[in-house]
Amino acid sequence: MYKVALTGGIGSGKSSASALFATLGVPVIDADVISHALTAPGGETLPAIAEAFGADLITADGALDRAALRRIVFADPAARRRLEAILHPRIRANMRADAEAADGPYVILAIPLLLETSQTDLADRVLVIDLPRSQQIERVIARSGLDAAEVERIIASQVSRSERLAAADDIIDNSGPEEALRPQVEALHRRYLTLASEQ
Repeated sequence: MYKVALTGGIGSGKSSASALFATLGVPVIDADVISHALTAPGGETLPAIAEAFGADLITADGALDRAALRRIVFADPAARRRLEAILHPRIRANMRADAEAADGPYVILAIPLLLETSQTDLADRVLVIDLPRSQQIERVIARSGLDAAEVERIIASQVSRSERLAAADDIIDNSGPEEALRPQVEALHRRYLTLASEQ
C-alpha cells in the first residue's frame, strides 16, 4: 500500500483536503480521529492522562476536559511532551494497522504533527497543505472561537512554515477560495495513482 502523509499547520485545510481525497475513493486514516477515540469516555489513554495531569481533567461523566488539557500543554512544552508520549505511540500503532487493512492503490495518512513527532517514516511521500500565517490565524479564529493569542501559541508550538515546506514532496496552496482546492487534489490523485502503480 502506497502511503501519502498529509500535514499542515492548524487551520491550513487538512480536513477539507482529506474529505476531497475521500470523495475520490481514497482511504483516509486521520490521526486526530484516532486520538479522539483514544481520549473519548472509556478511551484507553484516559487513565494515563489522569495520572500525568490530574484526575480533575476527567469530568463526572468520564469525558476528558479537552479545553483544560489544551491550556496546560500549549503553555508548557514539557507537559506537551508528556501528553505526546502517552498518545503518539498508540496513534502510530493504530495508523499502521489501519493502513495495512485499507483497500485501494494508496492511502492518505492525515497527521497534523507529522514533523513535530518525527513520523515521516510512516509514509512514502509527504503532502503539505499551505497558506500564509495571517490566513491561518483568521481561519482558526473563525472556526474555533479561540482568541488570537491562543492561536499564536498553538502555531508557535508547531514546526515553522518554512520547515514544513522544506519537508514536502508535494504542496497544496490553500490560500485561495475553497473551490481552488479540488483541482489540486484531483491532480495529486492522478499522480499518486501513477506512483502507487510503479512501486
